[in-house]
Amino acid sequence: MIGHHFSKFDPRSGAKTPFEKLLDLFMQLLTYTSGDVAEALSWLTELDKEYNLTSKDYGLGDFIDDLKEKGYIEEKSQDGTIQITPKTEQGIRKRSLEEIFGKLKKTKQGNHQTFKPGNGDEINPETRPFQFGDTLEQIDFTESIRNAQINHGIDTFKMNEGDLEIRETDLKAQTSTVLMIDISHSMILYGEDRITPAKKVAMALSELITTKYPKDTLDIVVFGNDAWPVEIKDLPYLQVGPYHTNTVAGLELAMDILRKRKNPNKQIFMITDGKPTCLKIGKKYYKNSFGVDRRILNRCLNLAAQCKKLKIPITTFMIASDPYLQKFVTEFTETNNGKAFFASLDRLGAFIFKDFESGKRKTLY
Repeated sequence: MIGHHFSKFDPRSGAKTPFEKLLDLFMQLLTYTSGDVAEALSWLTELDKEYNLTSKDYGLGDFIDDLKEKGYIEEKSQDGTIQITPKTEQGIRKRSLEEIFGKLKKTKQGNHQTFKPGNGDEINPETRPFQFGDTLEQIDFTESIRNAQINHGIDTFKMNEGDLEIRETDLKAQTSTVLMIDISHSMILYGEDRITPAKKVAMALSELITTKYPKDTLDIVVFGNDAWPVEIKDLPYLQVGPYHTNTVAGLELAMDILRKRKNPNKQIFMITDGKPTCLKIGKKYYKNSFGVDRRILNRCLNLAAQCKKLKIPITTFMIASDPYLQKFVTEFTETNNGKAFFASLDRLGAFIFKDFESGKRKTLY
């Protein structure tokens, strides 16, 4: 029988299970607690007391048992402490990406388009007539046969050079990115948590590149008194330390990493909330937290100029709006011919992803 079959609508169908609802909140809490399972569960318990997150049929004990059974947490046999698993680490990155950028499908190619036609892996919708030197693989046979039928009729099929249509592919540029994250003490000062949004952006950006741009590379560098690289899997555990801001060390490490990358397109993203206040000279640290120290600033400007010569643009995301910092950021950006954004914490992810996707050369202040 032809027609439509109607069934009763059940509003509960497709709804999240109690475990899935608690898991979403648990993943968020793990980002704030830097991967500390015990602290995250403690916070979850307090939230349950205030907002009745569980029911008589499914309590936090059931949730913890499910976390273990499904492989989200594991108990260390040595001391009995509970820690998250690689499955949870990846889950946090995916949730950060979905929160900031929406769901993405995995692709087999990079996706940084250029305006240069040539050998590539993205088909251009436009066609052009055949020219000497074009290869057989570039011929659009559907359009070419259509031209032959129009030009010579359909009774006796004939095709010549004038009937051939070429469909070009757009060249795609692979990009190597270093994301620098400031982990100095000021990132949690004044009652404002600035490190958690920075971590979320780093986790989302890493998930974006590994899923949508697998031919690209992403390296994460953290900097305080010194600078060092961190693995993507370590991002949930990232914490602020009792550090000053050694921007020079971060830039030097980022440049060293990019020198080893073979991709022709390279860039540095830097998330910070303050001015550089520290240099390492030999084995000693030169520090000055009062105002902008010209000795430190000049080293930063020299590195910005070196990056410009190496065609490495630096995009600075300043998550603080102090007026005296604007002059430093402006001078640093002009020296590198890069870009700068003064981004609020809730818009940091949107700023970075928009800039990463567009690749425009416009400088914003």
